[in-house]
Amino acid sequence: MMTQMESARKGTITPEARLCARKEGIPPQKLIRSLANGATVIVGKGKKATAIGSLAATKINANLGTSHEYSDTKEELAKLRSSIEAGADTVMDLSMAEQEKSLALMIENSTVPVGSVPIYGAFANKDIASVSEDEMLKSIARHLELGVDFATIHSAMLLKGVELSKKRTMPIVSRGGCFLASWMLHNGKENPLYTHFDYILELLRASDAAISIGDALRPGCLADSSDKAQLHELKVQGELVKRCHRAGVAAICEGPGHMPLSQIEKNVKLQKKLCSGAPYYVLGPLTTDIGAGYDHITSAIGGAVAASAGADFLCVVTPSEHLGLPTSEDIVDGVVAMKIAAHSADIVKFGKRERDDELSLARSKLDWGKQFSLSVNPRRASSIYNSRATSTGACSMCGKYCAIRIMQKATAKK
Repeated sequence: MMTQMESARKGTITPEARLCARKEGIPPQKLIRSLANGATVIVGKGKKATAIGSLAATKINANLGTSHEYSDTKEELAKLRSSIEAGADTVMDLSMAEQEKSLALMIENSTVPVGSVPIYGAFANKDIASVSEDEMLKSIARHLELGVDFATIHSAMLLKGVELSKKRTMPIVSRGGCFLASWMLHNGKENPLYTHFDYILELLRASDAAISIGDALRPGCLADSSDKAQLHELKVQGELVKRCHRAGVAAICEGPGHMPLSQIEKNVKLQKKLCSGAPYYVLGPLTTDIGAGYDHITSAIGGAVAASAGADFLCVVTPSEHLGLPTSEDIVDGVVAMKIAAHSADIVKFGKRERDDELSLARSKLDWGKQFSLSVNPRRASSIYNSRATSTGACSMCGKYCAIRIMQKATAKK
C-alpha cells in the first residue's frame, strides 16, 4: 500500500485527495503537488479524509479522553459528539485510564479523523524508569493497529534538550514529554523514540498514518518562551521531518505552548523554515499566564495570530485548561473559540469572508433567522436573542432606537 504522499509523488489522485480537493475548493492536481512535498497532509481515510496544511483552510483539533481521577467512557463519547457538532475537524484521545477501550470507542464513533498519543499507554500505571524501549514501540504499533489516523510521537526531545529545560521556570509541561524525560534521566539513555525513529517510520508508512512530531519541550509559561530548550527541539523536528519525507510519511510539527504575542509570527516562520514547510500544529499559543478559567480566550488570541502567520492546525484549549478535566460544555466553548480564531486567520490567508458578507447582509435586513444560521454557534446566538424578545424586530439592546431600523426608515422615505 502506498501512502498519500507516495501516491501524490506518482501523480495519482486518490479518492481521499479528490474528496479533500473538493472540500477545499482547489484543483486536485494542485493539492497532490502540495501533498508530494509535504506542505499539506491528509489525515483520515475514506469520508473522514481531511487536508491540513498550506493549501487547506485552518483546521482545529479537540482533545478528549479519560483521566485516572474521572474515567467515564460514556462521558467522553458525549464530549466527542459535542466537539464534532461544534465544528472540530479532528479529535485526539488522550486517555490515561482504560486507554485502548476509550480509543477504540472514539475511532468507532467518530465521523472525523482520530489521533492519539501512544506513549501514554506505555507508561500508564507503571514505574517510569522500568518501562522498556520495546514497550514504548509496541504502544505505537498497537495504536496504529487500532486505526488512529495520526499519532503524536515525541521523538524530537533529546538528552541535550532535557538538560536545557532544567534552567526553566517550568521545566517540562508536556505529559508525554515528562514521561520520556524522566525515563531518560533515570536510565541515562537517549530518547528511544528518536533512536528507533526509522522503525517508527516503518510502522507509520505501513498504516498510512501521519506523525505529529510532539513538542515535548513546549514552553509552559511566558518566562520560558523561545528559549534554548524549545529551539533545540524545533531544530530536531526539522531533521525528523526530512526523514519522514524521505520515507513517504506525512509529518506535522507541534509547538509552541505559551508565548507573548510579539514572538508568535517569528516562531511560526522559523518553524516553517526549519521544518521544510510541514504543517504546524499549535497549542494556543497562550498569550498570557493569568487566564485560568478563560484560557479558551487566551489560546484563541494566540491561535488567530499564529494561523494568520502561517500555522495550519490549531489545538482547542478549554476553560478548564490548567484546572481540571473539561466537561462537554467546556469542550464546546473551546471549540467555538478556536473556530473563530481559525476563521479569522483564513480571512487573512485566503480572503475567506463570503460567510461574513452574507451574515452582514442579513444583519442589515434584521433577518434574524439567517444571522443565526450563519453564526459560529447558531443555538447560542438564537438563545441570547430570544431570551429578551422585543416588539420592534430589533434586539433588546437598542429596541426602537436600533441604528439599522432607523436608517431603514430614513432611506425608505427618500
